[in-house]
Amino acid sequence: MTPLIGSRIRSVIFVFAALSLTGLGCKRNPDASSGGGGGKKTSIQNIGSDTMVNLAQAWAEEYAKVEPTVSIEVSGGGSGIGVAALINGTADLANSSRKLEPEEEEKAKKAGKAPKEHMVGFDGLAIYVHKSNPLEEISIEDLGEIYREGGKIDKWSQLGVKAIPGGKGEDIVRVSRQNNSGTYHYFREAVVGKKKDYKSGSLDMNGSKDVVELVSKTPNAIGFSGLGYATPAVKIVKVAKKKGEPAVMPTIATVLDKSYPIARPLYMYTPGEEPPHVKKYLDWTLSEAGQHIVQTAGYVPLQKK
Repeated sequence: MTPLIGSRIRSVIFVFAALSLTGLGCKRNPDASSGGGGGKKTSIQNIGSDTMVNLAQAWAEEYAKVEPTVSIEVSGGGSGIGVAALINGTADLANSSRKLEPEEEEKAKKAGKAPKEHMVGFDGLAIYVHKSNPLEEISIEDLGEIYREGGKIDKWSQLGVKAIPGGKGEDIVRVSRQNNSGTYHYFREAVVGKKKDYKSGSLDMNGSKDVVELVSKTPNAIGFSGLGYATPAVKIVKVAKKKGEPAVMPTIATVLDKSYPIARPLYMYTPGEEPPHVKKYLDWTLSEAGQHIVQTAGYVPLQKK
């Protein structure tokens, strides 16, 4: 036998022995993807509402400390995007700042994924203006006139604002959300009118953060976004249910006692009965620790029973 052939035989024997010791290289620790043995993490795909994306990310980061074998993958895009992902099977959890539409529920049921609803908190939908704007309060009626097709309010002077430092003229710059947003749909229902359309010419932003950033840079602007997106660069105005009634600032207390008129529940939806690792995560979001994060992230926790 030549040295070269002998060397090849020894190499084959070594490789075979190594594969034998590892179960021929194709057997994996059965707990590797479900929390045991320090193997691959179990992933939960959490997709949807931009209003909730900050909260969802905060939950994910904290849960990684609680359950390091589970990875929560968070992405936004809007409530409609999350619901669509739930229906097509690419999301384990869909975040939504609105209830599902009847047609969405029907599509999910036809796909064999009858959605299960989980309320996880509340949000006060704040009305933002530039920090230099002297406006202090506004009524639901006037907001409707600003945003509704055919609405009669287009100038700041119609709201008693004579001048905005740094502003250009009197025209109101309306900032809104795109129509795949749960916030867009909720605001239409609560303010614009269920069967009404938005006035054309608004600046429709992809995300909640984008709304606030644009308002902060535009003295003539007004916009609506989640309370959790407030920054020192903008001003939140009080909102009255009706003209002549007291205007209310969105806070945890006013959202829970329903005195603030533009507040809504926040939901997570699962495609039917959730698997154990998803249920464990949902239960944690509703626990005292999870609800504490709701509050620290700028949202409103569920009331204690």
